[in-house]
Amino acid sequence: MTALWIAHVTVTDPDAYGLYAKAAGPAIAAHGGVFLARAGRYHVLEGADRARHVVARFPSLDAAVACYRSTEYQAALAHAKGASERDLVIVEEAAPPTE
Repeated sequence: MTALWIAHVTVTDPDAYGLYAKAAGPAIAAHGGVFLARAGRYHVLEGADRARHVVARFPSLDAAVACYRSTEYQAALAHAKGASERDLVIVEEAAPPTE
């Protein structure tokens, strides 16, 4: 079952966050992650507003969690800490409907 990595971010230090984004992309790709949405247009209907939203699909929940815990991603994440306010959740995708 595939899984979605969903992040909602307010960037407080664009330079440091840029270093995170540059390093995080390859780490995510190395674990099979593919970006579906990355800082595009959005409209908040409920809840807190964050200016940046990212959705990546992974082959599985385990692959997404392994990516987050990986040395490469944690090195990238060090740049985001103190440079952003983030919410991140990983959720399994629903199975496609069958006819």
